[in-house]
Amino acid sequence: MPRRGKIAVIGGCREYTGAPYFAAISALKVGADLSHVFCTKDAATVIKSYSPELIVHPILEESYSVRDDERASVSSKILTEVAKWMERFDCIVVGPGLGRDSFLLDCVSNIMKHARQANIPTVVDGDGLFLITNNLGLVEGNPLAILTPNVYEYKRLVQKVLNCDVNEETASEQLTALCQKIGGVTIMQKGKADVISDGKTVTQVSTFGSPRRCGGQGDILSGSVAVFTSWARHFILSNELPTEKRVNPTTLGCIAGSLLLRKAASLAFEKNKRSTVTTDIIEFLGKSLEDICPAEH
Repeated sequence: MPRRGKIAVIGGCREYTGAPYFAAISALKVGADLSHVFCTKDAATVIKSYSPELIVHPILEESYSVRDDERASVSSKILTEVAKWMERFDCIVVGPGLGRDSFLLDCVSNIMKHARQANIPTVVDGDGLFLITNNLGLVEGNPLAILTPNVYEYKRLVQKVLNCDVNEETASEQLTALCQKIGGVTIMQKGKADVISDGKTVTQVSTFGSPRRCGGQGDILSGSVAVFTSWARHFILSNELPTEKRVNPTTLGCIAGSLLLRKAASLAFEKNKRSTVTTDIIEFLGKSLEDICPAEH
């Protein structure tokens, strides 16, 4: 039986429990074997109540629950706990529902550094993008890092890295320059068309999805991209393809995730029209994937 991917979502706090659930359950619906969520204790019970399919680890902490003199020891304990699991994962997603608590972000920074040392592909979305925009060293020079900014997150990233504003007339060139400046990362600039670059190539996915822009679609995307990236990477490595014939697995993961979400959103809107919500789109992930790439029997 081929390996189908084990995914971990790092996110979920008191205020935000939906986003990590959407990312993690989408990974399962796409075809991951197992999907984990590492979140705060406050978020864990809520996320567990959404689905028994997810493996939920209530180990992250926010500043309000940690004394100043305990910060170092608690942070070390959290990293040790996550590290025990890290080698099992084929990809991690950092950011859905993470929030912006300073202590929590410091802990997640350490987790990202550990994942990088272990050569684990890392999809960065939501508040994870806030974290790396203020600490570019977390992803600089990492070809296994995938950033999935929306229009506002992309604007902040361009201003921080390139010291200029977004230029629609030279969008592809600017995206390529951004990837190169950060150093080999893959960026999917989300929008009416999703534009993807690893600093070498630029690909655009403009298949029409849905006119309904309900929140949470980015979380579906990040979970899907994680699975597709892990599959692409496993296929390329296991088949020992010559370097000149290899396509960047992170690019493939982004393209596949974008196409799948757009098709699922289209089917969900066709059925539910204006009442379409994120859970409706998730329910169409399986049919959409089967339409695009029928499963082998």
